[in-house]
Amino acid sequence: MVMSNLKCSVDTCHHWGSGNHCTADGIEVNNQVSSAQTSDDTICKTFKPQS
Repeated sequence: MVMSNLKCSVDTCHHWGSGNHCTADGIEVNNQVSSAQTSDDTICKTFKPQS
């Protein structure tokens, strides 16, 4: 399944698909700090290294 509206350029992730499409069924993004103000303050918990 391709989440057509979700782009990701992390080509080392198991869920990365050609054209920078994420193939995960869903994503989880959490704060890296108590109150995120920028994308740098967040982290994708869905990331899984390619095997």
